[in-house]
Amino acid sequence: MFLMDLFRRHSTCTHDHVAIDSQYSYCPDCGELIENEWFITRCACCGIKQRAIIKNGEIIPEANFCHNCGGNEYVIEKLDKINFIDINYAVLVKTVVREEEPEEVTQCWEEKNTNIPKLLQLFK
Repeated sequence: MFLMDLFRRHSTCTHDHVAIDSQYSYCPDCGELIENEWFITRCACCGIKQRAIIKNGEIIPEANFCHNCGGNEYVIEKLDKINFIDINYAVLVKTVVREEEPEEVTQCWEEKNTNIPKLLQLFK
């Protein structure tokens, strides 16, 4: 059993079945909360939209230069909502939303001669 676990491939979920029309949704395969983020690339010189791709985890334009002005510098712009005009130029990035873990708080009660307990002040 142990040897089979060593050779078994442990793959991570790619969240292929997550709905792309909402900003947040749960993955039906792994159950994690996923945030859909749309990005577009523009030429830094003339501002024309360029078709974006993801290569080695980085968002870059598909072409190495701008077809309008010939520049090779670009700007990555995050879109709040995707529309049908930008869908051909945009790229979708699915990120897992991690919830913050609550802090551990310890409180104690101080009892005086009276019957009413008093809550001590919380120091962090």
